[in-house]
Amino acid sequence: MAAAISRRSRFLSFEFIFGVLLTVVICLAVLLSDVLFPGSAEKIDLMARLARPFSSLAHPFGTDPLGRDVLARVVAGGKISLTVGLTSVIGGVVFGVLVGLVAGYYRGLWDMLLMRFADIQLAMPFILLAITFIAIVGGSLTNTIILLIVSQWVQYARLVRGSVLSLREREFILSARAIGVKDWRIIFQHLLPNLIGPVIVLMTLNIANNILLESSLTFLGMGVDPTIPSWGGMLADGRTYLQTAWWVSLFPGLGILLTVLGLNLLGDWLRDSLDPTGRTTR
Repeated sequence: MAAAISRRSRFLSFEFIFGVLLTVVICLAVLLSDVLFPGSAEKIDLMARLARPFSSLAHPFGTDPLGRDVLARVVAGGKISLTVGLTSVIGGVVFGVLVGLVAGYYRGLWDMLLMRFADIQLAMPFILLAITFIAIVGGSLTNTIILLIVSQWVQYARLVRGSVLSLREREFILSARAIGVKDWRIIFQHLLPNLIGPVIVLMTLNIANNILLESSLTFLGMGVDPTIPSWGGMLADGRTYLQTAWWVSLFPGLGILLTVLGLNLLGDWLRDSLDPTGRTTR
């Protein structure tokens, strides 16, 4: 009974309700952007350029310097940011978890080589890595995703390695070895399921972080193609109009803020729910 009440109270927490509400609303708007605003994100109307927000039902968030609807562009830009955030995190998880499993389970030479390589990458500032990478391969949606995967797999590798080093000495792993279970079955059927919780928490937080990084890179001209609607690109387009047309930058910025806030709240809730030892009392 007490466990059921505790579980119900967790689902009634502020982090869960507000985080889910923000995330679901934004994701639905982005997924339905082609239905809600068919072609509006790229439609140019110079006669309606820099229309103020809330001055007409046709353009509730106003228009940009080319007369394009800001609301439609914010929703369409969210598709790029969420795609980059989710895809790069999935890539980083797959590569990082595999490296962490191999390094933690086999130890020895594999552990030394993989972790020293990870240490070298951690010592390199992200902005330096980004400038070098973009200078070599150029900026695009695909290259931005690859850059974020390369820069963040280390977090998952170190997290998984630390957990595997502890789990590999537990009785259920020693018993599996004693009866001749193959290494790959021990790794994927016994070790990996015990690592899902911390990895999911880190994934949720890193999606939000990658959205910020993608927006920052695009704002600086090193990310997504500027012809594609994205939150970072919209911020860059509106920076010269801050005093006369503040809404061009304000609403994309709010899109970033609310998305990251929702994901971070969900990440905090997942951390408290999946890691009882680290739960804070409120």
